Amino acid sequence: MAAASAASATATLKKPEGLDLYSRFAFAGAVCCSVTHGGFTPVDVVKTRIQLEPAVYNRGMFGGFRQVIQNEGAGALLTGFGPTFTGYFLQGAFKFGGYEFFKQQSINLIGIEKARQNRAAVYSVSAACAEFFASIALCPLEATRIRLVSQPTFASGLIGGFSKIFKNEGIRGFYGGFGPILFKQVPYTVTKFVAFEKISEAIFGRLDKSKLSNGAQTGVNLGSGLLAGFAAAIVSQPADTMLSKVNKTKALPGEGTISRLIKIAGELGIRGSFAGLPTRLFMIGGLTAGQFAIYGDIKKALGATNGVEIAK
Repeated sequence: MAAASAASATATLKKPEGLDLYSRFAFAGAVCCSVTHGGFTPVDVVKTRIQLEPAVYNRGMFGGFRQVIQNEGAGALLTGFGPTFTGYFLQGAFKFGGYEFFKQQSINLIGIEKARQNRAAVYSVSAACAEFFASIALCPLEATRIRLVSQPTFASGLIGGFSKIFKNEGIRGFYGGFGPILFKQVPYTVTKFVAFEKISEAIFGRLDKSKLSNGAQTGVNLGSGLLAGFAAAIVSQPADTMLSKVNKTKALPGEGTISRLIKIAGELGIRGSFAGLPTRLFMIGGLTAGQFAIYGDIKKALGATNGVEIAK
């Protein structure tokens, strides 16, 4: 009887492995990204308007809020919520689940000691690989979101906007911005994960993580995520502006993605490429802090705490 009880307790305490473990990472990533990006939809609406119409929305973030509400009503601030929540639920699953997966594969390939010695490279490669697949999932919904925000009369919501783009432009309409989204998301995600890992490593190097309360660990994740978000926002800002421009309207007949990007880059210039940066710093800093805090807490709740660590 005692042996049976001990075996039962051992089975209960056994941590998830393989697909079970990575599915938990993916779910935690899906929730943290969809909740944070969905919650920041009003800020994203204002940021996108500033990028697309800088001559009109030229009063900063708070002035932009007032302009949108005055011209279109408060409901306009939730434009694109459907594709934002759905897109980042999918993207978050691939991004965070993929990051943990590719980090483990990198360690398996080169060994734990070399991984620790070259952990910045491991973080970077893992984040870049994960983001590539995450962007494939995100791109159609991001295209729909930008079209809804930039053209308020385009469609009434996610299903209507998605269907209309597919009917009028086919698959190309969804992936016309795939180049810019990679150009934006890969540097953004690499910077985000590397900065978070390095900042949290520095903090935990001065503290005994095993003795910290859950609240204190969440606080470290929040602070590290905030700083990582600021860095990631600055690195990816030019590509974010170009992505908004690419998805605002469909391509001209015979116009390729590369030629569109060259034309848009020439029109924007350096200053135009950073339009809306203060608003995006506020947005990305806040949502990245929230993502890592929520991600860490959900992993604990799901028992997915046995991911590989290579921090010294």
